[in-house]
Amino acid sequence: MARHLITSAIPYINGIKHLGNLVGSQLPADLFARYQRGRGNEVLFLCATDEHGTPAELAAAKAGKPVAEYCAEMHEVQAEIARGFRLSFDHFGRSSSPQNRVLTQHFAGVLAERGLIREVSEKQMYSPTDGRYLPDRYIEGTCPNCGFESARGDQCDNCTKQLDPVDLINPHSTISGATDLEMRETKHLYLRQSAMKDELEAWIDSKTDWPVLTTSIAKKWLNDGDGLQDRGITRDLDWGVPVKKGTEDWPGMEGKVFYVWFDAPIEYIACAQEWVEAGKGSDWERWWLTDKGASDVTYTQFMGKDNVPFHTLGFPATILGSGEPWKLVDYIKSFNYLNYEGGQFSTSRGRGVFMDQALAVLPSDYWRWWLLSHAPESSDSEFTWENFQASVNKDLADVLGNFVSRVTKFCRSKFGEVVPEGGAYGEQEAALIADLSARLTRYQAAMDAIEVRKAAGELRAIWAAGNEYLQTAAPWAAYKEDPERAAAIVRLSLNLIRLYAVLSAPFIPDTSAVLKEAMKLETLDWPEDLAAALEALAPGAAFSVPENLFRKVLDEEREDWQARFSGKRD
Repeated sequence: MARHLITSAIPYINGIKHLGNLVGSQLPADLFARYQRGRGNEVLFLCATDEHGTPAELAAAKAGKPVAEYCAEMHEVQAEIARGFRLSFDHFGRSSSPQNRVLTQHFAGVLAERGLIREVSEKQMYSPTDGRYLPDRYIEGTCPNCGFESARGDQCDNCTKQLDPVDLINPHSTISGATDLEMRETKHLYLRQSAMKDELEAWIDSKTDWPVLTTSIAKKWLNDGDGLQDRGITRDLDWGVPVKKGTEDWPGMEGKVFYVWFDAPIEYIACAQEWVEAGKGSDWERWWLTDKGASDVTYTQFMGKDNVPFHTLGFPATILGSGEPWKLVDYIKSFNYLNYEGGQFSTSRGRGVFMDQALAVLPSDYWRWWLLSHAPESSDSEFTWENFQASVNKDLADVLGNFVSRVTKFCRSKFGEVVPEGGAYGEQEAALIADLSARLTRYQAAMDAIEVRKAAGELRAIWAAGNEYLQTAAPWAAYKEDPERAAAIVRLSLNLIRLYAVLSAPFIPDTSAVLKEAMKLETLDWPEDLAAALEALAPGAAFSVPENLFRKVLDEEREDWQARFSGKRD
């Protein structure tokens, strides 16, 4: 039994996320976790809310609440939405947890002892209008590299170049819009990433199986301009992990906190400690410490491309720099962006479908199927309501739903709600089993390689193969001349429903559960032997006819949703 540690990029606390955020990390991570559990492997799937930094402070102020109270409430909101999408986290933690505070301070102390943190007196952007130092992400201006007009003070989202606020052309505060920014003296800690460039580069070069998207971004940051730069890891803020060397105070750093991008990835480890503290598991060290058993673990991270630099450089620099036996990531699955109806999702303008709205419109399986089958892997992809409607109606309703309905209802009308006896499989069944066997091999290979769209395509083809078989074999016609032949066709078709329940579970878990209940199954065992799996429901086994699995999306509904989600949220 293999062991898989799986983490999703942790969503920021300030608001409900849109579908692009979902498909860029949490949803494909859940797909992989469910698949590995289905294959009988041991899985620890972790995620959390990212709660520190200025955005949390501002969102709390806007809501008129203390920041700690706001974060606690929004954590539960996000956790509930995650449950709505059936994200099967073993634990959904919080970066503001005591465990993460202790670990972050521990790493800072160890890195300092190893000479990998330096103190820097620097000038930082201060906004007299806002009465505060401005974190990098709250300064925007024109990128000096590509001319993008909404580049942030730490990075240009258009060309991904790492920036400092002073690099920006015409910078302004995103809090107030003020342009009267000035540089003031302050002292901060820097992680000496430059001292680890060769070690990081060798580690990245050893990952020959990583997606091109992941390695290209990592190497761009390694070699861009003057090469890998040291990174500030503290900020002048109130909300965050207080700066300490382990348990000791850090002279000169009073009143400062660690930068959110330093403490947030450490939460992956802390989350496992929280998992144990919550009574959900035991022995977190066997997942995270290589001298305690984690050397046998395969660790996979899922994230959008904007998070790649921090997970290929910053967090590994923290882990490697500590000199301690922490588990390093084995595979980073990164995703491009999902766009919306010819433009971008916009949280500020409410443009696009947000996770809470999606669940209010249709059940989660509809969204899971479309998002995963259109995952932005090799390039950006685009959500359109026309495409969504077509995919739901054709893939889910016409292919899978129609097959299940026709088989179970026909069997009930001719043989009752039991698997029929009689008849033998012939050439048609042999051809179908051979075809399905090849497709199952390809499906498993795609899932093992985390090729999400390819896996979805193979799953749909497996559904379609059953539909084509049913149409060709035509048990309703065979029944008139040879009831036993019809019984054999129906028996195999009912076993196909069982197969679909197993294979579809990572993509559409609620539908899989309905099929499991209809077929009276206690477990959903993976079909290691396909021929045997297609005889698992023996003659005489009872089943029930499920309600219609999927409803079609109507034209008028599509038009209404297009209008409703095109602009500002209420």
